[in-house]
Amino acid sequence: MEFNRYQHVEKFGNDEVDGIELGTCYIFPKIDGTNGSVWNDKSIIKAGSRNRELTLEKDNANFYSFILEQQNIIELLVNYPNLRLYGEWLVPHTLKTYRDNTWRKFYVFDVIEEMEEGDFRYLTYEEYQPILEEYKIDYLAPLKIIKNPTYEDLLHCLEINTTLMKDGEIGEGIVIKNYSFVNKYGRITWAKIVRSEFKEKHHREMGSPKLERHMVEQEIVDEYVTSALIEKTYAKIVVDGWNSKKITELLNRVFYDLVNEEIWNIVKKFKQPKIDFKTLNTLTILKIKEVKKELF
Repeated sequence: MEFNRYQHVEKFGNDEVDGIELGTCYIFPKIDGTNGSVWNDKSIIKAGSRNRELTLEKDNANFYSFILEQQNIIELLVNYPNLRLYGEWLVPHTLKTYRDNTWRKFYVFDVIEEMEEGDFRYLTYEEYQPILEEYKIDYLAPLKIIKNPTYEDLLHCLEINTTLMKDGEIGEGIVIKNYSFVNKYGRITWAKIVRSEFKEKHHREMGSPKLERHMVEQEIVDEYVTSALIEKTYAKIVVDGWNSKKITELLNRVFYDLVNEEIWNIVKKFKQPKIDFKTLNTLTILKIKEVKKELF
């Protein structure tokens, strides 16, 4: 495996992560060190910084030297040669209020599995956490796992982020991961919120009213996008055979049936609600993926 640069984590509110808060979100602490990665390249353990592969001469504040002394990390990569670990090498940067015993350690925050022809996939937290536990490797655990987090949910996570911090101190910010989210450009992207910027800037400019309001779209999906509706629509499409190109047809037809057949019932039940149909469509797709996960 060659060096693979870690993705850019976008500021929450940017169009790159528009809609990431729809679905199950894992809210992780953001720590302030330097980005590092570790992988097995044909039985040679290698390491990288954010932008380059490391050498012992240029090893990113002794990160590579540290990795080569970590037998547990080496054993994991020998036994799982297709995995690549991404994390934070905690050395003094901007924030200096971490506990004294946390410095110069590698905290894993993402694991990817290398696939054929250079492709890869992100392992979910539930997939990689037991592996890291087995090999006693340090990692960052989510502060909360929340479905459709609101503004208040995110604010609360910012305020309870004391991961690795000295008593009385609060961390730099949070990272929002939604393993089902793909942005409008077709990329898997995470979002970040830096605590010092969030209250004034996000609340004023980044769409907080959308996050604060009651999520009627989720209630509509829970009530009307049933497994029976999804299976019925799938059965109609699969009559002439199934292929991956029909996934888009399935997504569109379920949403069409929801709006075409149930909109009057929705208007009556929810007393003429204000509906964001883009949000409703996104949540409908998530429900289809949950019910027909074998297709995705």
